[in-house]
Amino acid sequence: MTICANLAEINEKIAVAAAKSGRKREDITLVAVSKTVGAAEVNEAYASGQRVFAENRVQCLLEKLDTTAQYNMNDIDWHLIGSLQTNKVKYIIDKVSLIHSVDSIHLAEEINKCAAKKGLKMNCLLQVNVSGEESKHGVELEDVDRIVEEFTKFDNLTLKGLMTMAPFEADEYELRSIFSKLHKKYIDIGSQKGHNVDMSYLSMGMTHDFTYAIEEGSNMIRVGTGIFH
Repeated sequence: MTICANLAEINEKIAVAAAKSGRKREDITLVAVSKTVGAAEVNEAYASGQRVFAENRVQCLLEKLDTTAQYNMNDIDWHLIGSLQTNKVKYIIDKVSLIHSVDSIHLAEEINKCAAKKGLKMNCLLQVNVSGEESKHGVELEDVDRIVEEFTKFDNLTLKGLMTMAPFEADEYELRSIFSKLHKKYIDIGSQKGHNVDMSYLSMGMTHDFTYAIEEGSNMIRVGTGIFH
């Protein structure tokens, strides 16, 4: 299948899952993860109407920005979804609209500092390790409230929501449990007030589990393989 056909199929699945949770297709943001493909494939997805893309490594993001420039895709909305080292923040602070993978106050401090130097406010998601997997980045679920409170001291960072990655081998029951737990926390935090806390995005779900994630409350999914392979 072509990238265009893949996108059409995924968008249809998103619409069905959204309807099951009482929402519409437009309530869900599809993030196309382009880490394994080149500029030509990004351009094909772009030509099919996709506008939000993500990379998981800083160097790959910078290279992708260079290689896609020839296609005049100036309205692409770039996200960073992978683990981010503090010494790399300065390179992408003005290149992306959303960082999905803030997993410590230390990283948040660096993002806040770099954003202040550029005179901007950076949108971030707090990555939560709901499953407790040692191989996964993210804060523990029980620490989320405390860390969100810490975020309120930053003037150049806005906490826009939460993100998680579920175990690849998890069955439907476990996936739904993980996603529903984070959705509950997302709703709880959203009911509170904070000058730089705006719970707009719940980033859950990838190629193999995004329908479950949407049905359990996700409004942002990250799909790579399903689009580009």
